[in-house]
Amino acid sequence: MPAWLNIRAPALSVDEFSWNSSMQTKNTPSVLYRYFFFGWLFHDVARGNLFERNAAWQHNQAQSHWLPTYLRRWIVLSGSLFAAGGLSALLFEGHWICIPFYVLFSVAIPVCSVIVVAWLGFRFMPHP
Repeated sequence: MPAWLNIRAPALSVDEFSWNSSMQTKNTPSVLYRYFFFGWLFHDVARGNLFERNAAWQHNQAQSHWLPTYLRRWIVLSGSLFAAGGLSALLFEGHWICIPFYVLFSVAIPVCSVIVVAWLGFRFMPHP
C-alpha cells in the first residue's frame, strides 16, 4: 500500500463534529451581513490599556487584507445596481421603477469610499 494513502486516519473528533454542525446552522441574515459588512472583523482600538490597544491595532492591521475583497463585492453590487437601473429605465421608458436601483447605487458608492479610506489608513497611518 502506498504511504500517501493513509487508510487508518483517525475519524473526526467530537470537537470537530460539533464545530462543523454549529457552522452549518448559521442563519442567512448573519451570513449576508458578514458577506457585505466588515465591521465584525475588527476590534475597537479605543478600549483597554496600552497593551490591549496595541494588540487591537495589530489585529486590525492583520485583518485589513480582507478589505479589498469587500471592496470588490461592493463594486460588483454597485455596478449591478447601476446596470439594473439603466436597464429598467430603458425597458420601462424612464418610469419610476428605476429609482430604487439608483438610490441603492448612490448608497453603495459611499460604502466603497469608506472601505478604500480604511484600507489606506491601515496601510499608511502610523501606529497610534
